[in-house]
Order: sequence, then C-alpha cells, then structure tokens
Amino acid sequence: MTAKSERQAARQTIAAYHQEQLGQLLTHVSDALEDFHAGQLDAFGVDRALFQYSSAAKELWKFCNLDDVEFAASLVHQSSPIDWWQHGALKHP
Repeated sequence: MTAKSERQAARQTIAAYHQEQLGQLLTHVSDALEDFHAGQLDAFGVDRALFQYSSAAKELWKFCNLDDVEFAASLVHQSSPIDWWQHGALKHP
C-alpha cells in the first residue's frame, strides 16, 4: 500500500468514526428531549445536555482533525473506546 493510499484509508476510517461518534452523542440529546417531553427533565436539564453535547462534539472534532490522520486512525483501531460524552462533561474544581 502506498503512503497516499494509506492516508486515504486513514481519512475514511476517521470520517466513519466521526460520524458514528456524533450519532452516539446525538442519542444523548435525543434522550434528554424525550425526557423533557415526558416531564421527567426540566429545560435546564436539556440545556445541560445540549452544552455537554457541544463540548463533546468539539473534543471529538479536534481528535478527528489531528494533523497526523494515520496516527488518529491507529488510535481508533488499537485503543479502548473513548467516551466522548464524558469528555464534554462540565469540569468542577
């Protein structure tokens, strides 16, 4: 495999990973909205979920746009799954 084809394969891996992970993050938002409509969560709870989604999606975006796409793809294949939702959680001192 040539370096160019390896980069292309790595880009495809990262694009698929990015989409899959965004879908998982959106599930949290969907769950929060369902809870809101069912009266189990107030507007502030939905707002917290939206904020956490935004923060998590930004962290995911940074990971998926590393300069070394081959390195990022190797992390996707070799590492433990990253919980992006937790990466977006509010940090309390």
